[in-house]
Amino acid sequence: MATIPLTKRGAEKLKEELHRLKTVERHAVVQAIAEARAQGDLSENAEYEAAKDKQGFIEGRILEIDGKLAAAQIIDPAALNAEGRVVFGATVDLEDEDSGKAVTYQIVGEDEADLKEGRISINSPIARALIGKEAGAVAEVNAPGGLKSYEIIEVRYI
Repeated sequence: MATIPLTKRGAEKLKEELHRLKTVERHAVVQAIAEARAQGDLSENAEYEAAKDKQGFIEGRILEIDGKLAAAQIIDPAALNAEGRVVFGATVDLEDEDSGKAVTYQIVGEDEADLKEGRISINSPIARALIGKEAGAVAEVNAPGGLKSYEIIEVRYI
């Protein structure tokens, strides 16, 4: 089984979601199923069907998170000693060479990626172009909008 890279923060978020699903969501859906059953005929009971569907989703998500946490390789960016190279967990300050616009991204696992918060997946085209490079280097990204060039201004491990 392949390992799944996660930052320490990403692993904590998954653990929190798993705890919430097991302690809150699971009990709420069991209660909803019991209430729908009390209404009588289940063959035409939309509330019962919806509750059963939600139960299936919750149980599936619990299994998915359990599997990811079991296969997780948790990486603490602050403990990295990558000597200025871009690696998983690094926070990278970039400048778009065409527009001069500055952006900052942290390279994280797929489950943690959130572009609005500046976290990009290790599997994204930008992250793949940045991995292994150092400050001062230029990364060529084959993006959907065409070829983009980014200069790496600084690499941090926070």
